[in-house]
Amino acid sequence: MNLQLLIIDPQNDFCHPDGALFVPGADKDSVRTAGLIRRLGARIDAIHVTMDCHHLLDIAHPLFWVDNDGNPPAPFTIIGADDLASGRYRTSKPALQQRATAYVRQLAANGRYPLCIWPPHCLIGTWGNTIQDDIGRAVYGWENLSLQAADVIFKGSNIWTEHYSAVQADVPDPDDLATQLNAGLIRSLASADVIGVMGQARSHCVANTVRDIAGNIGEEHIPKLVLIGDACSDVPGFEKLGIDFVAELTARGMQLSTCDNFLS
Repeated sequence: MNLQLLIIDPQNDFCHPDGALFVPGADKDSVRTAGLIRRLGARIDAIHVTMDCHHLLDIAHPLFWVDNDGNPPAPFTIIGADDLASGRYRTSKPALQQRATAYVRQLAANGRYPLCIWPPHCLIGTWGNTIQDDIGRAVYGWENLSLQAADVIFKGSNIWTEHYSAVQADVPDPDDLATQLNAGLIRSLASADVIGVMGQARSHCVANTVRDIAGNIGEEHIPKLVLIGDACSDVPGFEKLGIDFVAELTARGMQLSTCDNFLS
């Protein structure tokens, strides 16, 4: 049996209580995830770890925008096309306005999420960008045991698009291959018999990643996906997104398990 794990954004800013965008419960999720990796050990054929990697200037960070009074929007502000058309918000640098407006309109056309302004998080090179310690040690232990390198997937460094999904950005940039379909990840997952999925946050990056896997891997492979329910949590206030994601994907064949029960 080919067993692969997909660990989505297990970073300090999401998983540590001092993180810039701490997801309540993610600290305990991380401990359970590390225990699962150690328990399965040499049975694991591949580990994929995704990492959110942002600049301070990012289309989903406050620095990118100002309101009518010249103040940046508060974290968790939603900016829609109407807000730009009315002048309620504009880009802090006028030269960014045209492209940013087109982006917000494309998000609306996509129908997944509107533009949400997040607290600056997972800034490249910072502590918050680093993999949570329990998970990091467990992954390195697996590398030492298996004599394999984990597949680390970096996403989010393009300032023009949100990149919730590890498979592709919300609005892929035609000039940036890193925002386009990660065909190599899809091929690797398609070769697996079982894919354990965990990480943060279920409502956003886990949901979008799994949706994009399901949309590109082929319907016959979706039952290989097993969401480890006690190894992912939702961003507060967005719990319904996580619930809806689970309902949608289980209806398409995704399986559910827990850290203790997965392949026990």
